Amino acid sequence: MPNFSLERSCKQGPVAGIDEAGRGPWAGPVVAAAVILDERTLPKDIARQLDDSKVVPPPLRSELFGLLPLYALIGVGHATVEEIDSHNILQATMLAMARAVQRLPVAPAFALVDGNRSPALPCPVRPVVKGDGLSLSIAAASIIAKVTRDRIMADLARQHPGYGWEHNAGYGTAEHQAALKRLGITPHHRQSFRPISESQTTIY
Repeated sequence: MPNFSLERSCKQGPVAGIDEAGRGPWAGPVVAAAVILDERTLPKDIARQLDDSKVVPPPLRSELFGLLPLYALIGVGHATVEEIDSHNILQATMLAMARAVQRLPVAPAFALVDGNRSPALPCPVRPVVKGDGLSLSIAAASIIAKVTRDRIMADLARQHPGYGWEHNAGYGTAEHQAALKRLGITPHHRQSFRPISESQTTIY
């Protein structure tokens, strides 16, 4: 279970945890979140429930998403489909992470980033593989990023029904693949991704 050990090891504060959501989907933006938690004020019952967003049940993710702004400083950044197609998904992810840090109300003295790559930030950065299962700050960021992006995709699903984005979040599910053949490509599809670039359907 994640805890504050990594944050304490930084020996300087405030420490931001950073994570992203949406690197793999075929459609929609990539979203990153940066979260600064205070070990002294974060309620223990909330700390116990924070974890990698992929293992937190959706109802609890939504509940924590609503509670975290009461106890955390949060910044959220996006990279658009156009930026993904222009720069590639890795560079777009780094851009979204940098934007998330820029939108924090306080500049962090140190950043812990989920994964093995570090964005360019105005503070020291430590990449942490599987960090969302180790650091409470990264776990909180994973939940903020995941819920934010899921809600964006649900909104896009109302504009472009039939792809199942409200529940597949733009991933290449069988439903999404069938819809591409039936309905075509939308402006929200990542045309640099092979399944989209190789599609012979038209934009609608």
